[in-house]
Amino acid sequence: MLSLFRPVLYVCSVLSMVISVLMAVVAAFGWWRNDAEYMVFLLCAAGIFAGGLTVHLAVRSPGTQLVARQLYLMTSLSWVLMAFCGSLPLYFSHFELSFTDALFEAVSGITTTGSTVLSGIEHLSPSLLLWRSMLQWLGGLGVIGMAVSILPFLRIGGMRLFHTESSDWSDKSMPRLQSLARLLVMTYLGISLACMTAYWLGGMSVFDAVNHAMTTVSTGGYATNDRSMGRFDAPVLWIAIAFMLLGALPFTLIIGFLRQPRWRLLLNSQVLSLFAIVGTVSLLLSSFLILSNDERPFAALTHATFNLVSVITTTGYASSDYTQWGSFSIALFFVVMFIGGCSGSTSGGMKVFRFELSYRFLRAQVRKLIHPNGVFSKQYNGRTVDDDIMHSAVAFSFLFFICLAVLTLLLALLGLDLVTSLSAAATALTNVGPGLGDIVGPAGNFAPLPDLAKWLLCFGMLLGRLELLTLMVLFTPVFWRG
Repeated sequence: MLSLFRPVLYVCSVLSMVISVLMAVVAAFGWWRNDAEYMVFLLCAAGIFAGGLTVHLAVRSPGTQLVARQLYLMTSLSWVLMAFCGSLPLYFSHFELSFTDALFEAVSGITTTGSTVLSGIEHLSPSLLLWRSMLQWLGGLGVIGMAVSILPFLRIGGMRLFHTESSDWSDKSMPRLQSLARLLVMTYLGISLACMTAYWLGGMSVFDAVNHAMTTVSTGGYATNDRSMGRFDAPVLWIAIAFMLLGALPFTLIIGFLRQPRWRLLLNSQVLSLFAIVGTVSLLLSSFLILSNDERPFAALTHATFNLVSVITTTGYASSDYTQWGSFSIALFFVVMFIGGCSGSTSGGMKVFRFELSYRFLRAQVRKLIHPNGVFSKQYNGRTVDDDIMHSAVAFSFLFFICLAVLTLLLALLGLDLVTSLSAAATALTNVGPGLGDIVGPAGNFAPLPDLAKWLLCFGMLLGRLELLTLMVLFTPVFWRG
C-alpha cells in the first residue's frame, strides 16, 4: 500500500508548495495594497509550504513512475488538496465564512465552476478577489494538463480518441511530455495576458482586467462584482465572447496553430461543431429576443451571444438575468448547459465530441436496422473509431445522467424545490456555475442552501471536473485490491 501512495504523495507535496508560492504572491499584493488580509495569506502560505516540504522529504525516492491506479489516485487527491488549501485563506479571513462556505467557494473556483456563496463581492478585500481568480486560473491550467496527458491514458469516457505520445507515461516519453507541458503553460499564460490587455483597452481597470482575464480564459466565471459582467458595455462583452470561445478550444490545436499558422489545423470536427452550435443558437435566441421582447437587434445579438457562449463554454458569466427572457430561453439555456466545449480545453460539460460520437453511433444503428448484415465504420476526424471508444463514451453518458438523477433526488430530499435541485445538480456536474430559479439562478447565489447540500454539490463539482470515472473508480473495491 505504501508503494501505491508514495509517488502520489510526492506529487501532491510539490503541488502544495506551488499553491503556497501563489499564496505568497497574493500576500505580497495585499501588503502593497495595505490590505489587512495579507497576514492571513502569509501564514497560510507558510503553513502549507512547511507541510508540503515535510511530506516531500519523507516520501522522496529516486524515480517517480506512475501506473494507472496511481494516476487515478493522484488526479483525485490533487484536486481535493487544491480545494482544501485554497479554502484556508477564505476561512481564516475577516469575511467570517464558515468552513463549509469557504470550501464550497474554493471547490467551485478550482473546478472552474463559478458557483458562489458570496454576496456583496465588490466589498471583498482585493486580496480575496485576486485569490478567487487565481484559483480558477490554476484550475483551468490543471484541467488542460489533465485532459491532454492523463485522461487519454486512462481511457476515460472515450478520451482515448485523443491519445497521443504525450499520454504515454513511460520514461521514454518524459522529454516529450515535459516539452508539451512547457508549451501548454506558455500558451495559457500568453492567452491570459492577451485577454487582460484587451479588457484594459476595452475600458476595464487594471485590477478588473487581471481578474476577469484569469476567470475568462479558464472559463471559470468569477467576477469582481455581484452584477457579474452586466456592468460593462458591448465592446467588453464581445472581448469576453472571443476569449471564452478560445478557452473552449483544444489547446493542443492552438499550440499547433501558433507554431505553424495554417487554418486547416483548426478544421477539427469538434471545433467546427462548437462554432456551428454557437452561431445557430445565438441567431435563434437573438431573433426570439427581438420578436418577443422588442430588443434592439445589436443589443439582442450581444446579450444573447454573450450569455449563450458563457453557458455553453461553462464559464458562468451573466450580462443580465436570462431567466427573465421567458420559458423558451430558460429551456434553451438548460439544454446547452450539458454540451460544454472541446476536449483538451478548460471547459466543462459533457464535451462536444461525445455528442458527435453519439450521433455517429445512432446513425450506424439506424443503418443496421435497414441492412442487418451490413458493416458500417464510424469515422471521426478522418479516423475510424474503435468500438471500445464508443462503448466508453456511452458508459460515460449513462453514468452522467445517473449521477444527475441521484444528486437531484438527494437535493430534493433536503427540501429544495425541483427547479433548484435539478439545475443545481446539472450546473455542478457540468461546471457551469449559475443554475435556474430565484435561489441559484444568475441573479442569486448558493448561500441559502443547507450545508449538506453544499457538500453534495462540492462532490458533484469534483465529479464533473474529473470526468466522473476518475473519482468514481476510487469507490470500487477492485481498485484497492492487489
